Amino acid sequence: MAFYHHHYLFFFAFVSISLPISIAQTAAPAPVSDVCNGIFLSYEYIKGSRLPPVVSDPSNQPYKFESTLTILNNGLEDLKSWNIFVGFQHNELLVSASNAVLANGTTLPTRVGNGITFAGFPTTDLKTAVETAGDETQMQVQIQLVGTQFGVNITNTIDVPMPSNISLVNEGYTCPKPTNQGKRKMYACCNKDPNFVSNVTKEEFLPRRSGDLTITYDVVSAYDTDYWAQVTITNNNPLGRLDNWKLKWQWTGDEFIAAMKGAYPSVVDTTDCIYGRQGVFYKGLDFSTVLNCEKTPTIIDLPPTKANDSKVGLIPFCCRNGTILPASMDPSKSVSVFQIHVYKMPPYLNRTKLVPPQYWNISGTLNPDYQCEPPIRVSPSLFPDPSGLPSSSSAIASWQVVCNIIQPKEKEQRSPSGCCVSFSAFNNDSVIPCPTCACCQSNNPSNTCNATAPALLLPSEALLVPFENRTKLALAWANLKHLTVPNPLPCGDNCGVSINWHLYTDYRNGWSARITLFNWDQTNFADWFAAVQFGKAAPGFEAMYSFNASMVVVDGVNNTIFMQGFPGFNYLVAEKEGANPRTDPRVPGKLQSIISFTKMNTPGINVAGGDGFPTKVFFNGEECSLPTVLPTSIGHKMVASKSILSFLLSIVALMLMQL
Repeated sequence: MAFYHHHYLFFFAFVSISLPISIAQTAAPAPVSDVCNGIFLSYEYIKGSRLPPVVSDPSNQPYKFESTLTILNNGLEDLKSWNIFVGFQHNELLVSASNAVLANGTTLPTRVGNGITFAGFPTTDLKTAVETAGDETQMQVQIQLVGTQFGVNITNTIDVPMPSNISLVNEGYTCPKPTNQGKRKMYACCNKDPNFVSNVTKEEFLPRRSGDLTITYDVVSAYDTDYWAQVTITNNNPLGRLDNWKLKWQWTGDEFIAAMKGAYPSVVDTTDCIYGRQGVFYKGLDFSTVLNCEKTPTIIDLPPTKANDSKVGLIPFCCRNGTILPASMDPSKSVSVFQIHVYKMPPYLNRTKLVPPQYWNISGTLNPDYQCEPPIRVSPSLFPDPSGLPSSSSAIASWQVVCNIIQPKEKEQRSPSGCCVSFSAFNNDSVIPCPTCACCQSNNPSNTCNATAPALLLPSEALLVPFENRTKLALAWANLKHLTVPNPLPCGDNCGVSINWHLYTDYRNGWSARITLFNWDQTNFADWFAAVQFGKAAPGFEAMYSFNASMVVVDGVNNTIFMQGFPGFNYLVAEKEGANPRTDPRVPGKLQSIISFTKMNTPGINVAGGDGFPTKVFFNGEECSLPTVLPTSIGHKMVASKSILSFLLSIVALMLMQL
């Protein structure tokens, strides 16, 4: 009995001791990512803290946030040039992001309160577990985000300021609504769309993409410490154009420019190299011959006189003073090319360690604004053999940058328009001028004028007078027409180019308009072009008499009339002094033409009711600002005797103002 008693005690003790040990050794739950057989995304809010100053309005109180964004490839295919969208929604100002750049090409810090897409850099592609034996350093990227949020209370553990969504932007993938894991983490598993047909080449490079403007960065020769690259800028938009283009990018590895052909830095400066780590590393290099060491250099085109210069020229499609035209005007002038000699720094001292610059930006004078995406690796470009042999030489490596024109709604926080439009008609003796502040640099450029009041109607002769000299004419016209005059008066449009569209005639079988270009700028415009887009009238286009005009397809729709000057009439001169500079106002450069339409192809068109006015107008690729109202025939034609009397009174008023 004692024997069984001792064994019972021993068994009880064994169970008592072993039970908690067995519980402690229970396997931890598998990570959520393990059940994802596609691209696993996660966003985790790490911590936050209140930032000074302390403000009375809680919705404006700034808070610092730190978070981690993770992308893991658990699929069977490499993820090329990954892009991930994060739906920030707390008026965030993003300050830093490791292992990524912003896909819209903007630099940090920047506002991302409406959400932002990240692109991979320097790791652009994520490999699979199969080809790496599960090496997460090649399968996964973690982005450490730091920024500022507004109107959140990070001391409240219930309402953690999380984004509204995370999703993969790459083509061919579908992502479900993210799942919340607690209050500080969300995740999603994105899978291949079975209906998507991939067009990735056999070499496993991404296909070249289309855009309004494409820039190709081709490495044509490479060495351990340096390389030569060729940069090709191609205009693909029928209404796109650049004049005096300026190209910017940002070096990410302390590279510097040793030499160039076909273009030049706007500033020749080696200060950053001499006082930086470049000067320490390249002790034997003569930096007096180096061109530029800026982290963000600005590149400009060369004048035509340098095209055959043996030192900086002799590059096809170079040296045109930065002018890039649409291919419809001249295919040979729709491309600009230059070459650049780049020196690298550790850890890229290997001829196969080639990294393109990031944050590309291109701009011109009175041209559309472009937004450039990060460069993507594409199949190496092929060039004709310079010796004339029937063969091609291949670039060592190629990247493509796609830039698209920013549409007006996207431009609200960017640069203003450079041109504007006024409307007038045969059935109305007032001109509806360019919108107030159409090209102002801010919403309130001056305390002496009203930036939001509607522009005052004008007599037609006022279109030839600079805005600063129009006040008396506008006030007299307002008095004549019994119009309300705001105080202070509306600001001017401040546009370098204005265009008047005048509805000239309207009859049973057709109608006509007159278009006038005014150049109020100090710049002459060679090889200018303009375009007008219509809702209904375009099919009736018949002829243009002083300009060369044709129909062009824009965004798949054939509703745009493209016009340019005939040879000898393709130069829009700058504003110049009046006949007597002491008394006469300055005179704009001016070009004018009549354009005729037939109604045969546009039955039911209401020309005077609005169909005879364009819905969009472009000058040199820039979309111009249009009036928000149209001329009407109601209330503007007066009885002759009253009109004559009022006109005489206005003349007297003008004479009194000049005293």
